[in-house]
Amino acid sequence: MSDQVVSPVRFRADVLAVPAYRQGAAPTKPGFKLSSNENPSEPLPGVLEAIAGRSDINRYAAVAMPELRETIGAEFGVPGTHVHLAAGSVAILFQLVHAAAGSGDAYLHAWPSFEAYPSLGLASGAEAVRVPLTAASEHDLDAMADAITDRTRVVLLCSPNNPTGPTIRRADFDRFMARVPADTLVVLDEAYREFVTDPEAVRGEDVLRDHANLVVLRTFSKAYGLAGLRIGYGVGDPAIFAAAASVAIPLSVTGIAESAARASLTLEARAVHAERVAEIAARRDALAAELRELGIAVPAAQANFVWIPETGAAPGGVVDALALAADFAEAGTLVRPFGGVGVRISVGEPESVPVVVDIVRAHLVRTREN
Repeated sequence: MSDQVVSPVRFRADVLAVPAYRQGAAPTKPGFKLSSNENPSEPLPGVLEAIAGRSDINRYAAVAMPELRETIGAEFGVPGTHVHLAAGSVAILFQLVHAAAGSGDAYLHAWPSFEAYPSLGLASGAEAVRVPLTAASEHDLDAMADAITDRTRVVLLCSPNNPTGPTIRRADFDRFMARVPADTLVVLDEAYREFVTDPEAVRGEDVLRDHANLVVLRTFSKAYGLAGLRIGYGVGDPAIFAAAASVAIPLSVTGIAESAARASLTLEARAVHAERVAEIAARRDALAAELRELGIAVPAAQANFVWIPETGAAPGGVVDALALAADFAEAGTLVRPFGGVGVRISVGEPESVPVVVDIVRAHLVRTREN
């Protein structure tokens, strides 16, 4: 029996052909949710106090939010007018592609990468052009530059790449930007930037002012643990964001989210978040090392997750992503499978690490026996 739902009305064939973004499911039994790259720590007391202090939810939030924008802009050495806020950085991705690429146009992105990328151009009718990652699960920037044509309006770069983990190196980024036409928008999607420990990685604040066609995206969802409040930001030329605002859903950033973001950027809050991020990065490195000891070719992990590729995941064989995810689910822990490609495992609570290793080890034993 088919699970396909038949609509009573007609929809565009190109829309129906692209799968909708799937949110990571929640466990249905005792275990760990390692499927959505969420921060396992609870919000800071100062953040909770700031949220509790908002009694004006009967009013729309002030659109400008100048204090928050100025604070963010200072981190990049630009005025607050160069900062654009939205309900998560993914909302800005939709706005930018929608504003820049229409019917007959194209936008480029690596693949596999953020699952929302293929659907970003559906509203405007733009074509998503996928460029495969390298064998090391990294962006193939040479191939991406080769793929740019007169139709290309936007190039999306995810660093660290979700779901595989590696960053784009600064030297490679500089060479790539030298090949990109000056009127083509480049989006450096740095949703996991705070977890990066690779000194060679490109950093948006270091390159933004060198390229008028560059926008850097960040979010409060991951390192700052505000995923449920939906607030992210972009930094770049104000004219770019003026176009993005024209296709944005109005009033999407709430005053509560603004208060939480501002509370997250105080000196005291930053210090605590830096400690938490360092702990997650160390836990990530330890988990990746243990999985590699099992013979798994885990790529360079620079976000708050690790990646188990299907091909080369086990000595002399291939791991079935869906089967491995099913083993996790059976044990009460959820991960994110990408059928035919690999499995992404978020770095969660400290006690989740041995659980992950045990499940993977048992799966490999059964695979070899069969």
